[in-house]
Amino acid sequence: MKLILTLLVITYFLSACTSGSGKPSNDALYTSEAFSVYPDSVVQGSHVAKVISPTHITSNYQSPASTTFSRVVKVKFSINEKDNESPPGEDHVLVINGEKESPVMVFGEAKKGTYDTPTSYLPPNYEYTFRVDMRLVLEQFETKGYFEAYDGTRIAQADFKGFYIAGGSEPLSWDFVNLGGHGLQLQDENGDGIYEITLTLNPYQPAADKMKEWELSTDISHKPQYSSSQPLVDALYNLSVEEAIMNIEADSTFRTGAKWGGVWTRDISYSILLAFAYHEPEVAKISLMKKVKRGRIIQDTGSGGAWPVSSDRMTWALAAWEIYKVTGDRDWLVQAFHIISNSVEDDLLTLKGSSTGMYSGESSFLDWREQTYPKWMDNKDIFVSENLGTNAVHFQAHTILEEMAKLLAEPDEGYSLRAEAIKEGMNEYLWMPDNGYYGQYLYGRHYLSLSPKFEALGEALAILFDVADTAQARSIIANSPLTTYGATCVYPQIPGIPPYHNNGIWPFVQSYWNLAAAKVGNEQVLSHGLASIYRAGALFLTNYENFVAENGDFQGTEINSHRMLWSMAGNIAMVHRVFMGMHFEVDGIRFHPVIPKAYTGVRTLSHFAYRQSDLTITVRGHGNEVASFSLDGVGQEEAFFPADLTGKHAIEIVMKNNDFSQDGIHLVPNRFTPPTPQVRQNGAALTWAAIYGVKEYTIYKNGQPLAQTKATLYDISEKGMGQFQVKAIDHQGIESFLSAPIWVLAEEDVLMIEMEKFAPKSRLPYMNFSGKGFVEIAKGENTEIEMTIKVPERGDYLLDIRYANGSGPWNTDNKCAIRSLYVDDDFARTLVFPQRGTDEWSDWGYSNALLVRLKKGKNRLKLVFEPWDENMNGEVNRAMLDHVRLRRW
Repeated sequence: MKLILTLLVITYFLSACTSGSGKPSNDALYTSEAFSVYPDSVVQGSHVAKVISPTHITSNYQSPASTTFSRVVKVKFSINEKDNESPPGEDHVLVINGEKESPVMVFGEAKKGTYDTPTSYLPPNYEYTFRVDMRLVLEQFETKGYFEAYDGTRIAQADFKGFYIAGGSEPLSWDFVNLGGHGLQLQDENGDGIYEITLTLNPYQPAADKMKEWELSTDISHKPQYSSSQPLVDALYNLSVEEAIMNIEADSTFRTGAKWGGVWTRDISYSILLAFAYHEPEVAKISLMKKVKRGRIIQDTGSGGAWPVSSDRMTWALAAWEIYKVTGDRDWLVQAFHIISNSVEDDLLTLKGSSTGMYSGESSFLDWREQTYPKWMDNKDIFVSENLGTNAVHFQAHTILEEMAKLLAEPDEGYSLRAEAIKEGMNEYLWMPDNGYYGQYLYGRHYLSLSPKFEALGEALAILFDVADTAQARSIIANSPLTTYGATCVYPQIPGIPPYHNNGIWPFVQSYWNLAAAKVGNEQVLSHGLASIYRAGALFLTNYENFVAENGDFQGTEINSHRMLWSMAGNIAMVHRVFMGMHFEVDGIRFHPVIPKAYTGVRTLSHFAYRQSDLTITVRGHGNEVASFSLDGVGQEEAFFPADLTGKHAIEIVMKNNDFSQDGIHLVPNRFTPPTPQVRQNGAALTWAAIYGVKEYTIYKNGQPLAQTKATLYDISEKGMGQFQVKAIDHQGIESFLSAPIWVLAEEDVLMIEMEKFAPKSRLPYMNFSGKGFVEIAKGENTEIEMTIKVPERGDYLLDIRYANGSGPWNTDNKCAIRSLYVDDDFARTLVFPQRGTDEWSDWGYSNALLVRLKKGKNRLKLVFEPWDENMNGEVNRAMLDHVRLRRW
């Protein structure tokens, strides 16, 4: 059998090295040490995908995951699906050498040590039992009513839901908040306090190794037909068109992917902007309207209970505007304008407030906290952060509103001024001139610092929306770090975090990056990006959502699905928006094809429906400059098709065959940052454990570098009061995240005022609060609380509130509590109280902190539920408030 398989591989390889026209392998569209893309095939080692016809592809791709499964298994144990056993990086390490069960591990006692690297891999479908002693936790529950974790967090017995195991070896997962959903809850069958779970490690299905094929089975004749000199592109276009049809539900909405039904705001919006505004405009409209409530855009369920922690719902505006430009539907324009303007006004009051001019909230689409943020950041910290991609979206939403208002003769509400403020903030605070691209976000607690990570989607959007000027755009595309298999979501990667957003490549993000490369005119980067999309599509025979950056495999990421909407949209967009160069404007289509030399030839898109026209478009040659443009055989001065024409029309574009490869590409190994230092204050010094491979550490005070040291202790006795952090830097100059902020303040500069002084104390049976009780806030409870607070000195104070919110889990749902703070009747800004765990009402933390100016003596403050404080749930907007904390600034 192995001999037969080997012969098949050799046969495929030989046939793949010749294109359909009989040309030799040196006519590759793209080649690297890892893989090559040819006009009719893809070769990656022994893996070969072959185009049989425009409607038929075969592939012998086999995921290598089961053949390289490590015998070293790292695990942690969890209470209530939270990472609360030990500090980051301190795991239980097992080396499995034939035994079927682990020794009894003890919760909280992960043992550090060395081990010999195994010389073989774990066999597939290996059954193994994990055991852990949880008696210490159970004893504390019994004697104290709570368990105190390593970081001082108290887990109430009343909030206890179960013990779980986490890890990175499949089927284990580091996705703590979904451990129960992964079937990773531990059980104590005999009641002795030793909890166990038996799992099948390295799960494997032999059927996965069989030869696979895609053959068109859906009628796509009513869709635009594409043909070119690259059969591979033709076939993958047809595959994607078919998958798009398959994703239309009975209610005429798009489902998100084969595994995931329903409409998600950012998924549908980014998909519409890429392709479906012109490919399925009516389905696109219906899908967008599914994401509207109270005349406002719905933010999908997300971190801490969605909006305003997750704050990229304005992607809806990008999609709605694209639909109008394609269809010219004025009724849609009116409807969309009012929905967007209502949403923008709520966002203005809730998300804007810092001195940078930017808006706060999570990175657009990067909505899995530990995948792109340091572990110390909780959801209120993510709300405070100011992110590249999200601000690019807010900038463009305001630009779109200005255009819509002009078309509808609506009043100018200052949309352009707000957009300009966002743009200025992005270029002042996020641009890194030494790197030649933007940093990912500002982060911290009050003093914010720039994370220098590359973030592919945000960089691309900054170029496409003209946040970056021409020189910046060229610099971003040429200098941004790109890996073998494509543009990673972020770079460098976070150690110890499994592939998904981290250490992952997403075809839809790659598609936006390709559009940016095409706009700039960087042939090398565009060719690399096209190869990333076509390699994955051909070998996997579907549009997966993501794949592992290190090896290009679709297995090994935390969550994945085939037939993903935004991935197929990206594939379709490469034809329409890159090769055919279609750019929709209010009054027509402007054409600017961008075709690498390797893709030269003749390409035709026929039966393209645009308003009242049926277009056949032919493009000849390559380059990124148009030599001639003719409409129905008549030469035109501009490469433009007017929207008011009707009927059938033929467009022919001849390219100049110009070279646009002069700008470079920055290909890099897929590197990881050092771990984040775990810093503690020990008297008058900061201390932390040494990190392997680190050259030096940088001490930060109040968001700015203060000193550098090779030691793991730093004396702050003469450094004054403020916020201190530490960053590790390795020998290659790669930086870790900054450590969790440590506040050094005089005792007299911190005031705690119990909330029960200002409102009736709740009778609910929760614990772990300070003072004599706590106050409940809800839509019908304490909707306005007036607080008279006395301070000893006039000045600036940081104000936050200790709270509990058990309305939902850390990572999803839509019940983030929101309130507006007033100081002497002046609106200060919004306080957010994100969810902290379903029914965990005795788990307390602090809200975001607001800087308020108070006068000496008594000050009148109000906490008010305003109309713009409605969350995405609409019914539940609830939290328990323990005390107000004031820190003298």
